[in-house]
Amino acid sequence: MKVVVQRSLEAKVTVNEEEVGAIGHGLVLLVGITHEDTAEDAHYTADKIANLRLFEDENEKLNLSVQDVGGQILSISQFTLYGDCRKGRRPNFMAAAKPEQAESLYEEFNDRLRKAHGLKVETGSFGAMMNVSFTNHGPVTLIVESK
Repeated sequence: MKVVVQRSLEAKVTVNEEEVGAIGHGLVLLVGITHEDTAEDAHYTADKIANLRLFEDENEKLNLSVQDVGGQILSISQFTLYGDCRKGRRPNFMAAAKPEQAESLYEEFNDRLRKAHGLKVETGSFGAMMNVSFTNHGPVTLIVESK
């Protein structure tokens, strides 16, 4: 799995001009899944993200996790993270998992954040054309990978 993690002040996702998910402060996650990914990858990545210290403490040091600050998560499925742009001008998406596998692991990932870490997780609509808007706080942006 590959997840782009962005700290945000607020975020929302719309499908066909209808808001389907929104959060206050927390993290926006762009979640990519490849063929070799398993439930173990989903759990590892969710656990890593839930515990990453990306928020400032009273000394302005990045010592607090999204859980510590009562933050929320907006999780967006993003197969294009596995686009290969090395040849030609059109990305090759062969490394991205097929929708059936990807959706199952995406749900497993989000459930792990909710059940194991008690986080509020909002999502978009899997496979839909979505518009995501947010305010990147910091900006803080990282890439977390399971392998």
